[in-house]
Amino acid sequence: MPSRRQFLAGSAAGIGVAATLQANLAAFATASRVFRKAPTGLTKFADPLPVPRVLRPDGALTIRQRAATVRLHSQLPPTPAWTYEGSFPGPVIDVRAGQRIKVSWLNRIESAFPATAVAVPFTGIDSILGPGRGDAEPISEVAKLAPWVVTHLHGGEVCGDSDGWPKNGVSFGQGQATEYPNAQRASTLWYHDHAMDITAYNVFAGLAGMYIVRDREEDALRLPSGAYEVPLILADRNLDTDATGAFNGRLLHKVGYYDLGDRRVSLPFAGPYNLANGVIWPHLDVEPRWYRFRLLNGSNARTYTLELRRESSDGTTSSPVDGAFVQIGTEQGLLGAAVKLDRLTLAPAERADVLIDFAAFRGARLQLSNTDLATSPLGPEILQFRVAGKGPADSFKVPATVSPSFSRLTRDKVPAGFAERYVASATHDGTAAGQPEMWELAKVPDGYVPRGGDRIVKIVKDGRTTVFRRAAGSFDEPVTFHVALDGWEIWNFVHLAGPNHPTHVHLMSFQALARDTYTVAVASDAANDIFTYTATYGAPKGLGPDEQGWKDTVRIDEHDHVTVAGRFHGGTGNYVYHCHILEHEDHGMMRPFVVAPRTVQTTMAARMSAGAPGRGKGGGHHG
Repeated sequence: MPSRRQFLAGSAAGIGVAATLQANLAAFATASRVFRKAPTGLTKFADPLPVPRVLRPDGALTIRQRAATVRLHSQLPPTPAWTYEGSFPGPVIDVRAGQRIKVSWLNRIESAFPATAVAVPFTGIDSILGPGRGDAEPISEVAKLAPWVVTHLHGGEVCGDSDGWPKNGVSFGQGQATEYPNAQRASTLWYHDHAMDITAYNVFAGLAGMYIVRDREEDALRLPSGAYEVPLILADRNLDTDATGAFNGRLLHKVGYYDLGDRRVSLPFAGPYNLANGVIWPHLDVEPRWYRFRLLNGSNARTYTLELRRESSDGTTSSPVDGAFVQIGTEQGLLGAAVKLDRLTLAPAERADVLIDFAAFRGARLQLSNTDLATSPLGPEILQFRVAGKGPADSFKVPATVSPSFSRLTRDKVPAGFAERYVASATHDGTAAGQPEMWELAKVPDGYVPRGGDRIVKIVKDGRTTVFRRAAGSFDEPVTFHVALDGWEIWNFVHLAGPNHPTHVHLMSFQALARDTYTVAVASDAANDIFTYTATYGAPKGLGPDEQGWKDTVRIDEHDHVTVAGRFHGGTGNYVYHCHILEHEDHGMMRPFVVAPRTVQTTMAARMSAGAPGRGKGGGHHG
């Protein structure tokens, strides 16, 4: 969980200009007290938790993106949204492993962009977390956004032509044809919009839903199912108001910005209202028995650290319940054994498969809460559980072994012949307040002399210094990562400067091998626009118990060096990897890569080295 200082210095929801951090800390303390005392105009836990309808396709499925109105709270006016099949979130797609389906995503959105977007000067956390836009004028370019959409199955092992290439958006009346083999282990996936440069707006407007893959290994566990298995999509939002301060029913995408002289740095979205399955502060009636929750953090930028709290008899206070979460899976599959957790952290796009036993809480009320009070001015509550006083006996027991097929990876277990890659997250000027960027790194030969515009990265560990240069840093630069189909790879994510970055790699199911901390020093040659980042190994930070399984998104916190290993399986073509803070993704933190059979790569390399005509080093990139 980021501290208040880390949040203001550059966490998932905001960065501050370094010189004003101390002043912002004081402003935050005052603003937090004001917001917690201020009436929200909305009653907490007034509405039941909606459970998205489930689609179990048999071969083919058609899903329409369309404009609709939704109810975020019974005390709010209807809210316009862009949706999948009229609901926010969209329906749950439930399939069997190995069941190949074809999905036609049809763009039937006929409305203007449904949310209000504003940017306000960032003067402290209070400047972006308050409801309403104040004197800020709506951003006209966003208000005029055409419905241009493309759907990505997040975590799906699919061919590139079905992955949702960001530039392959479709307009009203057009469709996107996809084929999903589902040739992967039981897992909790999700689908969402991925349109180039506007993903943050399209997802914020409502274009997201859950996708579940089941297999025989999962069946054998006889886990809670039916009404006792609940998809739970968490997200934060803000609400627009009219001139009188009354809610007008529209979502508000309010972000902060600050100027650095030669450029303006925009911050990611952070909202004061927590939603569960599209409703603000709902409640769920549960029986005193085991439940299974498929948890997804569908926020644009917020990281949740969740805990279960028991309400006092008068509902005024709550206290944490130790060991409330029994995690049995991560986003790409089941764990080898269940893990009991007091708290569970989910960055944007991360998922967790969790069991909760309500048997010990008959007649009680519990709250699913976010422990990060620094960014929760209206309170930590997300969802209330109302446990029945009576109920049938529940014979379920958590199995000692969850997934017999699961094996924990180590570097020594990665098959020989793997490729190793380095990716750095940094800022353009090396300061915490700079614009976040993502760089692909290439080793430099001994004696390399930096050129104007270079970004040099030196990694110092165990008495050795490895020197890299930035090889690419924007989406439209030529591809430098050419991946072999079914090839194993180790990726190193090195955090040099700036906020945290939950990073998602398309097509790759991986395990995190290690998380270490480094100290980072930055030297600049301003006259030649050369910056040198020296990252020196500090200590092993370790992986959390909630991130030991198969994943597709990994948290990269300040000055971390996170190593992951996995295999690119199930498709070929153009793919991307990116920060899953959606505003970061839209502002340049995304890079393409190409997957092709190894024999094709060998042929291409031979042709290029021989000087044969071709498309050159960037030939695989269809940006």
